[in-house]
Amino acid sequence: MSERKRIAIIGVGAMGSVYAGLLASAQHEVWAVDVWKEHVEAIRSKGLRVEGASGDRTVKMNATTNPADVKDADLVIIATKADGVAAAAKAAKSMAKPEAPILTIQNGLGSADVVAGIVGSKRIMIGVVGGFGASMKGPGHAHHNGWEFLRLGEMDGGLTPRLEAVKSVWESGGFKVLTFADIHKMIWEKLICNCTYSGTCALTNLTVEQVQASPSAWSVASGCATEAYHVARAKGIALDFDDPVRYVREFGQKIPKARPSMLLDHMAGRPAEVDNINGAIPREGAKVGIATPINSLVVALLKAKESGFKKA
Repeated sequence: MSERKRIAIIGVGAMGSVYAGLLASAQHEVWAVDVWKEHVEAIRSKGLRVEGASGDRTVKMNATTNPADVKDADLVIIATKADGVAAAAKAAKSMAKPEAPILTIQNGLGSADVVAGIVGSKRIMIGVVGGFGASMKGPGHAHHNGWEFLRLGEMDGGLTPRLEAVKSVWESGGFKVLTFADIHKMIWEKLICNCTYSGTCALTNLTVEQVQASPSAWSVASGCATEAYHVARAKGIALDFDDPVRYVREFGQKIPKARPSMLLDHMAGRPAEVDNINGAIPREGAKVGIATPINSLVVALLKAKESGFKKA
């Protein structure tokens, strides 16, 4: 087992709760930090329950709504949604030991750049997860549907001793971990899948398999994938495939019943991470001269839909 570490996890929603529960099960000193007061109180009083692909467990750990409660962490994991990343990065800087890595794990594109602007790229590791499909059942109770790979890399590239050390920490919690000298390739490979299904599912209220089964929905989804692929190629990203439609179809066939987080947000009447997923494609496309009309239209429709949501 990996040496016991003090680990702060900022953002213990569905995915963050899976991380916290399994790392605490491995006897690490985990601090769960979140603004959701009922969730934090439930963890404090009853422990955090994580059930699903890894079994069913309830684990005691530290939990707080105040980042100032955490000091001298060996590892800080930022697992907030995109709109919470900047505040989390500032908090992470004060929580971590001076040289401790800060690992950011978000959907889409852009979050690591936000963190780098606050703590510097040398401190940052980037995580890319796939096939977990977590959801919250209620305060103090998370469920996850899959148990696939966590992909890790240094923001500045290369395979380093500290990257191996962080890999060992995750492996102690039962995670399957792969390390990459170029994590940015993995970010784009996931982003192409995310922009395929996230916007399309959120607009149509369809699951992944229902999108694939509908010729109309699939024309939008596959168009989003194709545009994203061409942007990535123009940026010089060394993707491992040359048929984006086949790639995203095979990816989707592994998670047929899934409702992407963007759809879940819209079902709950919450704005989603549009700018970091489908919105990233027009933004990056403009930099390399690639037109992205389908993603641009999807973004406009998503934003129009969100304009009807009640303000929190």
